[in-house]
Amino acid sequence: MTGMTRKMDIGDLRFLYDLSIYNCLKFGPYKALIYEDGEEVREYTNREIAKEAAQLAAGLRTLGIEKGDRVIVMMLNCPEVIISYQAIARAGCIIIPVLPLLKGPEVCYIAENSAAKVVITSPILLPLLRNALAGVPTLKHIISTGIEVEERDESRPYIIHAYKDVLAEGAAYADRYLEDLEGVSLSPDDTAVILYTSGTTGHPKGVVLTHRNVVSNSVANQGSAWGDEEETAGSEVQLAILPLAHAYGLTASNIAYLSGTKIVMHPRFDTTAVLSAIERHRIVAFAGVPAMFVALLYTPDADTYDTSSLSYCVSGSAPLPLAVLEGFEQKFGCQILEGYGLTESAAVTLFNPCDAPKLQCLGIPFISVDACVIDIDIGAEVTTGEQGEIIVHGPQLFRGYWNNPAATEQAFITVGGKRFLRTGDLGYRDQDGYFFITDRVKRMINASGYKVWPAELEALMYRHPGIQEVCVISSRDSYRGETVKALVVRKPSYAELTEQTIIDWCRAQISAYKAPRIVQFVDSLPKNASGKVMWKTLQEIEWRGRNG
Repeated sequence: MTGMTRKMDIGDLRFLYDLSIYNCLKFGPYKALIYEDGEEVREYTNREIAKEAAQLAAGLRTLGIEKGDRVIVMMLNCPEVIISYQAIARAGCIIIPVLPLLKGPEVCYIAENSAAKVVITSPILLPLLRNALAGVPTLKHIISTGIEVEERDESRPYIIHAYKDVLAEGAAYADRYLEDLEGVSLSPDDTAVILYTSGTTGHPKGVVLTHRNVVSNSVANQGSAWGDEEETAGSEVQLAILPLAHAYGLTASNIAYLSGTKIVMHPRFDTTAVLSAIERHRIVAFAGVPAMFVALLYTPDADTYDTSSLSYCVSGSAPLPLAVLEGFEQKFGCQILEGYGLTESAAVTLFNPCDAPKLQCLGIPFISVDACVIDIDIGAEVTTGEQGEIIVHGPQLFRGYWNNPAATEQAFITVGGKRFLRTGDLGYRDQDGYFFITDRVKRMINASGYKVWPAELEALMYRHPGIQEVCVISSRDSYRGETVKALVVRKPSYAELTEQTIIDWCRAQISAYKAPRIVQFVDSLPKNASGKVMWKTLQEIEWRGRNG
C-alpha cells in the first residue's frame, strides 16, 4: 500500500520497522529528531527517518544482502544508527549493535561469532575496523557515513562503500516508505537483533531477540512513563543519551516512535551538554543510569542552568542509591522512576507506576509479564518478603544465546509449568506486589561465614557527605577468607577525608561484619559504555593483585 491512506493500530505491530511506519501513520509529519554534536546540528522529521530507512534497506538488497544475514552497526549515537536499525529490519536481516568503545579483538570476535556480512560505521572507526576485520571471511561490505567514494583493496575480503551511495541505490523506495520491502517475507518470531553481553571473563554471549520480543517490550513500556499519545506529536521533548547499542537505549528509542515524542540526541553523555540541552529545548524527561545522575547531581555549576522543564527521569541498568535519588529530585525538582530488566528480556520487565512508585524499588510486572522470587538452591517459590533469586516470564524473553545451547539451558528454569528467565539478581517481593533488589547472586561476600551484600553497603555509604561514588568488592583475607573493601571517590570539597574516618562512620551505621575493613581512595571508577560501574573488573583486579 502507498500514500498515507494506510491504517495501523498499535495492536497491528509485528516487526521492529513497524514502529517507524506506525509513527508516520499515527502522528503525521513532525520534527522527530534533533541531533547535536558540538557545533553540528541536524534535524529530521519522522517521515525523513522512515524514507531514509526504506532507501537504505533497498540499497542493502542491491549489495546481495539477504534475509537472515547479520549486519553490525558500530557508531556513536547519531541519526544513522536508528535509521540503520529500521533499514536492517526491513531488509529481513539481523541487527548486531556494537558499542563503539570496543577494541579491535573484541569487534573481531563478535564479527566472527555472528558470521557478520556487513558493517555500518563512521569515519572515526574505519581505521580500527579495516585492521580488526581484515581476516573475517564472511564480511563482504563496510558501509561508512562521511566518506565520498567506494574503496576497494584486493588484499581484503570486503569493499568499503559510501553510505550516501548505498542510499542512492535504494532511492526509488523513498516514496514507498510505508510498504514492506519486496521479496522479504518475515515472521514475528524471526530474529531481529543479537545483542552481545559484555563479558569480563571469557567471550561475550549473543542474546537473540525476535521481532516479537522487541515489539512486545516497546508496546508494554509505552505509556508507562514515556509521554502521552493524546498530546500533539513532538510537544514532549526527551533527551537521548543512553548508547543505542545497549538494550536499554534501544528500547528507549523504540518507545519514542509509539509516543510521538521529539528526541534530542547526543553522541555521548556530557554533563555540560546535557544541562545546556535541557535549558534550550525545554527537555521534559530522559532515561539514564545511576552514574549519570551522580555526575549531574555533583556538577558544580548545575544551578546556573534553567532545568525547570524537567518533569521525570527513568533510571535503570543498576540500583540507584537512595541518597543520589533524593538529592537529584531535590536539586532538579523532578521525579525519578526506577525500572528493571536485562538484555535477555529486551530491557525492561518491571517498572514503578507513575502514580504509585516506591523508593529503591524495581516496580511491578508489566502487562503479560509474570515475576516471582525463588529459593536459589531448590528452585521453589519463596514467601512474600523472603529473599531469593528474581525470575521473570513474558513475551519479551529472548530466544537463547547465539550458537550456545548450554548457556541457553542454564538461563531458564521451569516453575509452575512456565519457563522463567533466571536473572541472577537477589531480591524480594513485598505484600503489595512490588519487587526490590538486594544484590547480584554472584556478588555476595562471604566474610567468616557472614553474608555481606555490596549493594546494601554502597547504598549506606552514598549517604556519607564526603563520598561521591563508591564500589564495594571482596578482598582476600587469611583469617576471614574474604573481607570487605570499598573503593571510594571523594567529593572535591572533602580532600581531608581519611580511610579510617569512613570505616568508623560505617561501623556506627551498620553491623561491624558488614562494614568495610579496607577503604581505598580512587580518582574515578571504571564504567562501561552504558554507564555501569564495572565491579567485576575491579573485583578481578583485586583478586589478581592479592594472589600475585
